[in-house]
Amino acid sequence: NYISSDKTDNQLVDMFTQLGLECTVSHYKNNFSDVLIGKVVKCVKHPNADKLKLCEIDLGSKVEEIICGAPNIKKGLTVPVAIIGSKVGDFKIRKVKIRDVYSNGMVCSGKELGINDDHDGIMIIDTKEKLGTPIEDILSFNDDVVFELDLTPNRGDCLSHLGVAREISILEN
Repeated sequence: NYISSDKTDNQLVDMFTQLGLECTVSHYKNNFSDVLIGKVVKCVKHPNADKLKLCEIDLGSKVEEIICGAPNIKKGLTVPVAIIGSKVGDFKIRKVKIRDVYSNGMVCSGKELGINDDHDGIMIIDTKEKLGTPIEDILSFNDDVVFELDLTPNRGDCLSHLGVAREISILEN
């Protein structure tokens, strides 16, 4: 917000280090693939479990039966759905049998998708987009770049964004 730079990430790391700011850079991408927008059209108690619900999720081109244990799942919600073959974190979603009923995917929370820390229930999405649309298209995920500065006691001037922006302005003349 304070200053822009056309230097590459690695060039900035080198330049920060030359100015006495030990710096590292990390790149973060979304940790999921093939997660679609779905609408809960039916949600009933699982026949063989107290805390699970059997849901029918409309994905636009098809309706899938998915078992969900989230307390906030109910009919009418628009939710992110990892279909069979999707990848969420290190897990590949597959068809599984839970208490004698098959689940054809997973309704996801924000924490499972790596979007936020909310793990109290499934993520609810407010959108008018077509069902079956990948959530990357709706939530417009970008790769994040994080610069981590390790400061020495004599560099208190860089304890804020403004101080770091001043250092970048030196690099950019």
